[in-house]
Amino acid sequence: MPEASPKLTHPHHGRPGVLLINLGTPDAPETPEVRRYLRQFLSDPRVLDINPVGRAALLNLIILPTRPAKSAEAYREVWTDMGSPLLFHGEALAKEIAQHIPEAVVVLAMRYGNPSIAAGLAQLQKAGCDEIVVFPLFPQYASSSTGSAVEAIYAEASKLWNTPFLRIVPPFYDDPEFIESFAEVARPVLDEMQPDHVLFSYHGLPERHVTKSDATGQHCLKTPDCCESIGFANRQCYGAHCHATTAAIQSALELNPTHVSAAYQSRLGRTPWLRPYTDFEVVELAKRGVKKLAVFCPSFVADCLETIEEIGIRAEEDFKKAGGEELRLIPSLNSSERWVRGATKIVRRHLPVR
Repeated sequence: MPEASPKLTHPHHGRPGVLLINLGTPDAPETPEVRRYLRQFLSDPRVLDINPVGRAALLNLIILPTRPAKSAEAYREVWTDMGSPLLFHGEALAKEIAQHIPEAVVVLAMRYGNPSIAAGLAQLQKAGCDEIVVFPLFPQYASSSTGSAVEAIYAEASKLWNTPFLRIVPPFYDDPEFIESFAEVARPVLDEMQPDHVLFSYHGLPERHVTKSDATGQHCLKTPDCCESIGFANRQCYGAHCHATTAAIQSALELNPTHVSAAYQSRLGRTPWLRPYTDFEVVELAKRGVKKLAVFCPSFVADCLETIEEIGIRAEEDFKKAGGEELRLIPSLNSSERWVRGATKIVRRHLPVR
């Protein structure tokens, strides 16, 4: 029998769709799959924003010959029977949001790797979705994450004969739904642990990416306090967004500001990245007498290699070697009940009115 056409609640404009987009993950924690993933990721000119010849040389002569094997080993540390944490947490979130928005079709896609943005759009189009809410799951704006995802969704949508109408969810770095979701996940951990210090660790970004986001050229990284408030010049500044997230979660949890700091992890290469660096900060805190350290990673809404392995394993080892006693990673939002409710509310703000 021929496949039945999707039933439309309003046949003249189809069903609404929701496309959640996260960064991506290799298909398996093995060197060939990781190499394929890194090639796609680091070939993005918004990620490695250097001239094409230099980018190709850096990739093929320096990064890809050695890094995939090392990264595959790290991925094996976090891989589970369900696969990549970033993927299965994302799929669980999409499933839960779909139950809260039964009138819409909710699909997960990855900017790099699988499931791809093209596959996600095809799935939504097959379901009869003419209007799509695109939700990049990056709380703080960066051209290398949100910017790249937005560029890719427009590029893929433009290839379709019947182009969908897209509504992009903007960065949600200080959205009360996001902030309270992280606070709710953290409260029981902090109450049990009673840490001496709380560190907010964000994914790093080259300094040049931050200065390029300042169209005035007069504000970002010009003074030590340039991120303390957000105005016209730094409205799309990743560092300012991270600062705002830290302040909001700190306030929601009523943390003592003298026992809170922020740093940046996951840097690559020798050019200056946003500082302080998390790996240095963890050691320095231990040397200053901090024994119990709690670490948030609020640039990630799902646990992944950067949270579980980089912070939960490597940073913990470094902290203890430097004299600390306990480092606890605050779990990410994943598909926690509060985040499902919060993400659903964020999506609903952008759904077309019927």
